[in-house]
Formats: sequence, structure tokens, C-alpha cells
Amino acid sequence: MLNPRRLVVFRELADRGSFTAAAEALSYTQSAISQQISALERETGATLIERGRKRAGLTEAGEILLAHADAILGRMAHAEQELAAYVQARSGRLRLAAFESAGAALVPAAVETFHRRNPQVELNVVQMEPAEAATRLENRELDLALVYDLKPPTGALGDELELTYLLDDPYTAVISREHRLARSRSIELGELADDVWINTTERDLCHEIILSACRTAGFEPKVAFEVDEIATSQALIARGSGVALLPSLALGSLHRDVVVASLGDAAPVRSIYAVRLSTRYATPASEAMLTVLAEAARRAAPRLRAART
Repeated sequence: MLNPRRLVVFRELADRGSFTAAAEALSYTQSAISQQISALERETGATLIERGRKRAGLTEAGEILLAHADAILGRMAHAEQELAAYVQARSGRLRLAAFESAGAALVPAAVETFHRRNPQVELNVVQMEPAEAATRLENRELDLALVYDLKPPTGALGDELELTYLLDDPYTAVISREHRLARSRSIELGELADDVWINTTERDLCHEIILSACRTAGFEPKVAFEVDEIATSQALIARGSGVALLPSLALGSLHRDVVVASLGDAAPVRSIYAVRLSTRYATPASEAMLTVLAEAARRAAPRLRAART
């Protein structure tokens, strides 16, 4: 196998035409140049240089090797540049999944920052609930995902996933502006026991947290609507069709005809994580995105903490 370092010496000697000039150009001794060429000739099994008293010329075998040396060294330099860009997150691809409310509240700013810092990285983002995202991560169809779990954890996120905690997201009561409690900044959940309720569907991880919170407050909610889309839930609430518990992260864009009321320390809480497969090599791009997501979460955290007061 050809030694790249010796190819560099060989090409320099071919360009300069003398061992002395090649040695000066490469900051080698003349003896070191001669040793490198001799080793290269042993590797190739051919005499490459005609050693004259004043000038070193190429043999026919040397001409053949020189024709390939530039291409070989050029490809190697290109490979080094691409790898350096990848390691510094200046190239490559990142596939990110995010659930709906994180996609609205955290992802846009994170994408903007990530693109500004890493403009050559191809970024793909898809909306996906945590259970599906976990499966896609395990199947290596994603590099990173924004997911949530409840407190205490449900076990829905497997041990093979590496979780990076970002922030807590408390639930708030969301009611119509015409609701009898609309002027209250905080309420007790039991005050909504007689209302019609809007919940998520069973495929949503938050379905049970809402039922459990109501039962802890001493009542079984009368669920008339099961909706996973936050905008649809708010539209129903605005019309007076029911009340709901919605995560604070989802309420950055609030319908003008609804109000939110804190549940205080009794509020259910979900924890938001960035996750990736623990057994997979962590790419520089995913490390860069983790940093960006952590920054976005720190900016969002004060608003979410205020939702519990």
C-alpha cells in the first residue's frame, strides 16, 4: 500500500527536480528525502527516480506514479476537509422529531439558531409523539427527538434511550372567557367537577394524566370530546363546549376567547427531554442541536414556572 507521506515527498521531488530543492521545500534533510524515495521504490517494486549528479529525473515508472499522485493526494485532502467539517458540525445531516407543542414553542427558535451556527448541516424536522419517536430512534430512522414523560415517569421511554432533561411543563386549567371562574387567576381542580371536559385521545401519553388529576381531586371528569390538536381544543373551549387541562408549553399562542388558571402545586407536570439512542455514536450535529435546545429551554422555563403561581 502506498504511503501518502512518501507520495508527498515524491511529488515535491518531481516538481523541484533535485533532492536538495525538495528537502528545502519540505524542511527535511536531503538524506531524509532520499530515504523516503528509497522506501517508496521498495513499496512499488519499481525504480522511480533517475539519480543524476545535478538533477533527479523520473523514470517511466515514476511518470506513471506521478500521473496518479495528484489525484490520490487531492482525494485525501478532500476527505480530510469533509471529515473536519463533519467533526465541527459544519456538514452532515440531522433528523429531529418533536411533539406538537414543543414543535411550536421550542423548535422554531432552535432551528433558526442551529442553521445560523451550522449552515451546511442538512436538518430535517418531523412532528411525532414520544412513543413513535422512541421507536424511530431505536430503528435508527432519527438522530434526536424531543419527547415528554410524566411525573412520576411512566416507563414509556426505554432504557436504550439517553435522556437529556430540558424543563418541566406544568398543566393549567383552560376555560372560556364566559366561564363562571374566568376572573380567577388560580383555581382548585375540584371546582371544575361539574363541567364538561375535553381530553386527549388514548394514544396521547397525556390522556391518563388528566384523568388521574381529576380522580385525585375527587371526581370522574365527564369527557365529551377527545382531541389531540391544541388549536381544536382551544376552539371548543372558546365556544363554551367544555374545559380542559393543557400543558403550559402549548399555550404560547392563546385563543382570544379563552383564559388560563393556575392549579398551583396541585398541577400535573410533564418533563421535557431531548433523547437519542444511547448505543449509537453521538454525531457532532446532534451535540450542537442539544446545546441549542438547552438554550431554548432555558428561555422558555421562566414562563412555564410562572404558570404554577
